[in-house]
Amino acid sequence: MGKYCIGVDVGGTSVKFGLFCENGELLKKWEIPTRKENHGAQIVSDIAESILKKMEEQNLTAENMIGVGMGVPGPITADGQVVRCVNLGWGHCDAAGDLGARINMPVAIGNDANVAALGEMWKGGGEGHDDVVMLTLGTGVGGGVILNGRMVAGKRGVGGELGHITVNPEENQQCNCGNRGCLEQYASATGVVRVAKKLMEEDNRDSGLRHMENISAKDVFDLAREGDGLAVKAVDILGRYLGMVLANVSMTVDPDIYVIGGGVSKAGEILLRVIETYYRQYVCITQDRAKIVLARLGNEAGIYGAAKLALSGREQV
Repeated sequence: MGKYCIGVDVGGTSVKFGLFCENGELLKKWEIPTRKENHGAQIVSDIAESILKKMEEQNLTAENMIGVGMGVPGPITADGQVVRCVNLGWGHCDAAGDLGARINMPVAIGNDANVAALGEMWKGGGEGHDDVVMLTLGTGVGGGVILNGRMVAGKRGVGGELGHITVNPEENQQCNCGNRGCLEQYASATGVVRVAKKLMEEDNRDSGLRHMENISAKDVFDLAREGDGLAVKAVDILGRYLGMVLANVSMTVDPDIYVIGGGVSKAGEILLRVIETYYRQYVCITQDRAKIVLARLGNEAGIYGAAKLALSGREQV
C-alpha cells in the first residue's frame, strides 16, 4: 500500500481538504464550514475531527500517512507559528502543533497565498519550474514566492505580500492595510472597479460603464475588449502597475515564471497582454524575460500546495 497525505486550505468561510497519493494524485476532496465564533477556538479541533473521520472512511491509519499540510490566511513565522489570522479570529498560536497532537501526525503549515503558489508550481501553471512567483488577483491581491522549490516567507512571515508593494505614492485613498498606493488598490477586482469609477468622474466621454448600476471587474474587461475608452484605460492602469511590480520582482528574485490567478485572471488573454506589454517595458536589463501564464488549479491550488508542503516537510525560508 502506498503512502498518502492530506492538504488543508483554511479559509474564512470554509476549510477545504484533499486526500492525495504521494505522486500528487487527488483521490478525495471535501470541505467543512469554518466556525469562527469564540475567536476561532473550534477550527483546529474541527479540522482534526474531519481528517480522522475521512481516514476511517478510507481505512487509513497514521502508519499509511506521510502527514498533513495546512495553508492559513495570515503570516507564519520561520518556526511555524501563526502570527495572526484576522479572518479566523486567531492571534499568535501554534495551530500546526495543536493539530499534529490531535491527529498524531506531522503537520506542516504556511501562509495560504504561499501555499497556493507551491501548488501551482507543483501541478499547475508553474509545473516544471522551481522558481515561481504567483499573484492572486481577487478581492485583494495575494502573492507567493517559490525559489528552488521552496516557499519564501521571510523572518516575520510576510514574504510574498506583493499586493502591498507601493506603486503610486501620490494615491490619496487608503488601502485596507493602512498604506496608500498599494498594488491591491489597482489590480484587485475591487481595485479595477474603483479605478473605473474614478475615471468616470474625471473623464466626461461616454462609456458603457455609465449605464451599469453595479459595475464588476468582469464588466470592465468585457467593455475593454469592445474598445470602450474608459474601460480600456482602467485595464491599462491595472496592467501598468502589475507590469511594474513584476519587473521589480524580477530584479529582486529573478523567477522563471509568473503565474496569475484569482477571479480577475478569468479575463484571460487581454489581462496577460497588457501585463506583458508593461513588464517588457520596465524590464530592460535582459531579453530572457520570465514567462507570464495563467493559473490552472483554481480553488484547488491551496489543497495541492498544502499536500506538497506535507510531502516535502516544511520548506519555508
